[in-house]
Order: sequence, then structure tokens, then C-alpha cells
Amino acid sequence: MNKFLTVSATVFAAALALTGCSAGTGAAGSSMPSMNHGTSDMPATAAPLDTVTNNAADTMFVQGMIPHHSQAVEMSDIILQKQDLDPQVTALATKIKAAQAPEISTMTEWLKKWNEPEQMAAGHSMSGMVGEEDMSKLQAAQGADAAKLFLTQMIAHHQGAVMMAKTEEADGQNADALALSKEIIMSQQAEIQEMQTLLGSL
Repeated sequence: MNKFLTVSATVFAAALALTGCSAGTGAAGSSMPSMNHGTSDMPATAAPLDTVTNNAADTMFVQGMIPHHSQAVEMSDIILQKQDLDPQVTALATKIKAAQAPEISTMTEWLKKWNEPEQMAAGHSMSGMVGEEDMSKLQAAQGADAAKLFLTQMIAHHQGAVMMAKTEEADGQNADALALSKEIIMSQQAEIQEMQTLLGSL
């Protein structure tokens, strides 16, 4: 009888040990999935903010400023082909062409880099653009009349560019485009004053 009790006690003790081990393993097993779950809940690495190079305002500004600059260069070319001009008008036209022609190339490269079309979306307009009829008048004018017409048209053209640049300054996000907008505001406002003074002296 005693032998039977001893064997039973031994079996019972072994069973308890196995049960405890199983419970411990279960606890450990249940904790591992929890750790893995925590790891899977970690957010994916966010893209750096600087990968967002431009927004809609930047794109519209550049798309509009390219043809705007192109017309200013065209107007400058027209006036520079004329004879008997005030040297100050010639110098101004030369300066405008020298400043804006390289910016056209720069802005074209920006659009390629941003994977944006060069053509502006329908429904958008560019302030200060000179109409075909007025461009024809500039082509036909000579001497002092040509100089006055050029200055009058270019003042309005510059005012339009400043408006576009101020919109970019307020709404844009690309650092290069914003820097250009500030440069346009500063340089073209100064040229507007210069042209107004020059126009009054002709």
C-alpha cells in the first residue's frame, strides 16, 4: 500500500512539473507574438519632406513665367533692331534680354525635373502680356515713337510679372522658384521706376 502511494505521489509530482513547464512555455509563447505585434505596428519610415520639390503654385508660376519672359525677350529684340533710339532705351532692352533669357532655360529645366508639362493648363492667364496687335505696332514704330511704345508696353508687362511673382511668393513652396519670385519682384519693380522716369524724359 505504501509503495502504491509513493508511486502515485511521484506520478502526481511529475504531472505538476510538466503542467508548470507547459504553462511557462505558454506564457513565453504568448509574450513573443505580442512583441512581434508591437514591431509590426511601428510606422513605415516616412519620406523626407524635401522630396516634395514643388506644389501647384510653383508649377503654375514657372509655366506662366516662361512665355512671359519669352515675350519680354522678343520685345527687346524688336526694339534693339531699330535705329535712332535713346541709348538709355537700348541699354534697358539689352539688360532685360540678358536677365530673362537665361531664366527661361533655368525654368524649363525645373519643369523637366518636376515631371511637369511646359504648357500651362487651360483656363489660366498671364498678367501683362502684350496682344498681337500691340506687338505689330511695336514692330512698325520707329525712333522716339518706338521707344515710347516699348517703354509703355514693358511697364505693363513688368507689372504683370510682379503680380505673378507675388502670388508665387505667397503660395509657392519650392526654394528655387521662391528665390526667383523674390528676384523678379525686386529687379522688375526697380526697372518699372527706371522706365517711368525714362518715359517722362522722351
